[in-house]
Amino acid sequence: MSQVLGLITARGGSKSIPRKNIRPLAGKPVIAWTIDAALQSRALDSVVVSTDDEEIAQVARDCGATVPFMRPADLACDDTPHIEVVRHALQRLESGEEYRPDYVVLLQPTSPLRTSDDIDAAVEMSEKNESDAVVSVCLTHHHPFLVKRIDEDGNLEDFLPSTLAYERRQDLPPAYFINGAIYLTRRRVLLDEHTFLPHRTLPYIMPGERSPQIDDLSDFRVIEFILREYVEASHD
Repeated sequence: MSQVLGLITARGGSKSIPRKNIRPLAGKPVIAWTIDAALQSRALDSVVVSTDDEEIAQVARDCGATVPFMRPADLACDDTPHIEVVRHALQRLESGEEYRPDYVVLLQPTSPLRTSDDIDAAVEMSEKNESDAVVSVCLTHHHPFLVKRIDEDGNLEDFLPSTLAYERRQDLPPAYFINGAIYLTRRRVLLDEHTFLPHRTLPYIMPGERSPQIDDLSDFRVIEFILREYVEASHD
């Protein structure tokens, strides 16, 4: 069996929602929802949090995750490429823990609706197909053939020019977007190719109701409503 690391990345700075990763969400910190899903996963060997923030680190430990190192400040900026954060974590785990997983599953706290079953299904898909990567996607509600742009003269025109004609939305070919919930990639690909999306990347299709991300306060309120309904239903 492959060794699979669940890596949760959570920096302290957040402009859209201050202290977003530990803000209370439906009864527990935002990051706790992702940690819980990771710990419940049967496919992950270890659940590690990479953060530059001591308070986030303590919350993560309290939730059961491991925080074996602190991320340096220069890897916690607004413009820090996420791939460099993951590569730093892999290098620290190898040098400090002698841990070299076969796969890394990047789990961002901003996708709190993703479940342990989603994680397990993505890992199973990767191992069954011997793929280099699996990334979660969702059907888009804004089909690229229907998206428009405004040209320099102020006229509305197709964003993607096409000779195809569709009378009904349901006749359009399916289009998917990356929902940010799961990025599963081979360790060697991350280190050698510096990408989450190598040539052989498979899609793990998630339903729309588990795909929302927390980008701003309006997203936060919608997701909190969904989670509160889920919590109430589980207690009935």
